[in-house]
Amino acid sequence: MWKRALGGLTAVTLVLFAPATPAVAAGSGELQSGLDRITAAGMPGVMAETRVHGGRQSAASGVADVDSGRGMSPTFSHRAGSITKTFTATVILQLVGEGRIDLDAPVSRYLPQYDTAGITVRMLLNHTSGISDYDHLIFTVPDDLLRHRTTTFTADQLARIGLDAPRTSPPGGPHLYANTNYILAGLVIEKVTGRPAAFEMYRRIIVPLGLWRTYFAGASSHIAGPHSHAYIPWLDGTMLDFSVYNMSFVGTAGDVVSTTRDLNVFFKALLTGRLLRPAQLAEMKTVVPWNPNNPGAGGYGLGLYSVRLPCGVMIWGHDGLVFGHSAISMHTESADRQITIGSNMTHYADPTQPEPIGLATGELLFRTLCQDSLRAAGPPFAWKSPIHTGKAQSAVGYFADARAAGRG
Repeated sequence: MWKRALGGLTAVTLVLFAPATPAVAAGSGELQSGLDRITAAGMPGVMAETRVHGGRQSAASGVADVDSGRGMSPTFSHRAGSITKTFTATVILQLVGEGRIDLDAPVSRYLPQYDTAGITVRMLLNHTSGISDYDHLIFTVPDDLLRHRTTTFTADQLARIGLDAPRTSPPGGPHLYANTNYILAGLVIEKVTGRPAAFEMYRRIIVPLGLWRTYFAGASSHIAGPHSHAYIPWLDGTMLDFSVYNMSFVGTAGDVVSTTRDLNVFFKALLTGRLLRPAQLAEMKTVVPWNPNNPGAGGYGLGLYSVRLPCGVMIWGHDGLVFGHSAISMHTESADRQITIGSNMTHYADPTQPEPIGLATGELLFRTLCQDSLRAAGPPFAWKSPIHTGKAQSAVGYFADARAAGRG
């Protein structure tokens, strides 16, 4: 089945549908059957952990290695991609609470070596800076993914690539997602603290919360500990494995490796006030609406986003994508319902069309997060991952477009 699954970039254009009829609780059996539906739809392997009113369930489905048939495990380490941004924003906001950073100060106060005129720290965190996304400039053709397997990028290089490109909007304009913003945010942390940004995240978040399987990979190409492979369907129809890859190109925008358990613990601590003072948590949850005409539908805050489901529940979290691995971690506002999912294939789909893997993933998310309000769910609905819709990450989108156009 997975060999035929060439549509979808599930974490990039994640199309989610609620079930038409009330669903049962996502307990251990329901979680397993939900994951089995995702692999039956074409995902090689998937794992998840749910936490509902104090009860914890974890499960996995499919294979971690399509050649050997080695099975997935819910305890595997996994690249979390842009969920890293929530860690980075949390440290920035802790420094705001300590009076060491001003959210509305110009970035140039902290990083005078860069051309960031008119841009504030807040604009970096909510992606309203108008700075270009460097990854679209590094990965411009499919072969770039292969060529940069072992390339080590510095944060300074990444920042300058994004800043040297034309701006996408004036500072303070619309929300336009760009990894460059969070590379600069990491550099602000380093300037203010005098220590590496990753060190600050260990010191302030990872160690205090006991996230013993969470770390920054840096220039290391290998994932530490048991993990799945990371697949992309290639132009010739084969499945290429990107599990060995130098991840320095994402840095403080997407470098975290974690587990479903650790990410649920992190978001629980964040949303219940263990990591931020009330004023800073409120800043984090002050969003730029996805749709200005419907601000109640949710939006992107400071490294955290919200979406209101048709059942009436507002969920908070982030999703992430790197080559071959995707993750989504979503939670009710009080974190009494949580789900984190990790999948081991990224693939392209037409974002205007329903897609089987996205449909199955959306059903599982809905069953977990909307259970307390199912009677208000209404008819089926489509939900596209808000941060990645229309942003097929770098060459992933390119080679999908190339396939559609018949280019090789």
